[in-house]
Amino acid sequence: MRVVGADEEGVVRRALSVLRSGGVLVYPTDTLYALGCDATNEEAVRRVFEIKRRPFEKPLPVAVASIEMMRRYCELDKRAERLARAFLPGALTLLLRKKNLPDIVTSGSAKVAVRIPANELALKLIAALSKPVVATSANISGMPPPISAEEAIAQLREVDMVIDAGRLAEERIPSTIYDPETGEVVREGRIRREEIEAVLT
Repeated sequence: MRVVGADEEGVVRRALSVLRSGGVLVYPTDTLYALGCDATNEEAVRRVFEIKRRPFEKPLPVAVASIEMMRRYCELDKRAERLARAFLPGALTLLLRKKNLPDIVTSGSAKVAVRIPANELALKLIAALSKPVVATSANISGMPPPISAEEAIAQLREVDMVIDAGRLAEERIPSTIYDPETGEVVREGRIRREEIEAVLT
């Protein structure tokens, strides 16, 4: 089911129904189109792995709607909170110790990659669900991440809903993944290490 994101309230209502029933959907973020489900629903998370053909040993990132929601599902120390307040919503993913999330999301790891996307529709949907939503790129593993709904649909045929918000960007640049506990930049993306260090010094 492809839905153009013009009537935002109607789209969020339909997408919320999909998520609550354990469905999987493609939705826009501020960086790329994401493949998502209710991150607390183990069966739905399993479907995301299968649809994306992603190895179960490779953890999935999640999106939350606020720092308060992040705190409910992650351990947020002072360094992490400082970064969250400086860059989020935005293209920084923090690797934090998880709480209240099933092990399948993190492939058994104690940490989860979490961010707040700077996309109004995504934020409304996550806030309405009041739970984290899986936020992996909407592509087959190893293929280019999609910046349009058409690109996502061409790769992923088994999703329950696609929210089409048009072309998102010209460059396929993902978020930066940073571990505040170790100081490691796990993946360099839109936000540079120097920008992160400037906030922490």
